[in-house]
Amino acid sequence: MLNTQANLSACDDFYDALIQSHQGLSTEQSHAMNARLVLLLANHIGDPETLRHALQLARGSAPAQVPVAPERAAITPVAPVHAEA
Repeated sequence: MLNTQANLSACDDFYDALIQSHQGLSTEQSHAMNARLVLLLANHIGDPETLRHALQLARGSAPAQVPVAPERAAITPVAPVHAEA
């Protein structure tokens, strides 16, 4: 089950570290870093049901709208505003 309650200690520190980790990266490098971060955290979580729930919440979809293995065209991720082009 996905925990959606506040659970992150020192969230401002984490946010600062996240922002700083993108500094100096191109938009493409920033997207790749975000993808690697998502995959690392997904591996840490490990539970497919929890991960599907997280995908649904992140997308803002109802549960039935997120397929297990999407076969649609890739969606271009949104670049962080601080990433250098």
